Amino acid sequence: QVQLVESGGGLVQAGDSLRLSCAASGRTFSDYAMGWFRQAPGKEREFVTAISVSGTVTYYADSVKGRFTISRDNAKNTVYLQMNSLKPEDTAVYYCAAGLTTAQAISLYRGMDYWGKGTLVTVSA
Repeated sequence: QVQLVESGGGLVQAGDSLRLSCAASGRTFSDYAMGWFRQAPGKEREFVTAISVSGTVTYYADSVKGRFTISRDNAKNTVYLQMNSLKPEDTAVYYCAAGLTTAQAISLYRGMDYWGKGTLVTVSA
C-alpha cells in the first residue's frame, strides 16, 4: 500500500502562484511514476501532469504547459506541482496518483494504483 497526502491548496487570485505537495508513505516511493490530476466542479477528473520514477521524463496537459511544473524528491518521498500564472479555470480539486508504470501511461490515464484524497485550489478572477 502507498498512502498519498496532498497539501498546499488554497484560495489565490488570477496570476498568482501556488505549490502543491504530495507526500507518500508505505512502499518504495522511487518505484512509482507519479501524476497530478484535477477535477473541477461539474466536470470529470482530468490529467494534469506526470513524472517518471527518475524525474527525467515529464508530461503535461496542453492547458497547463508552460505554467505548471512537476518535480519529485525521492529522498523526501514527495512530488510537487508548481503552478504559476494561475487562471480561474484552474479551479479544481487536485489529486496526486502513483503507479507502478510509466509517466506516459499515467498521461494516458492508465496504470494508477493509488490516489490521494485531494486538495482544493480556488483561483478568483
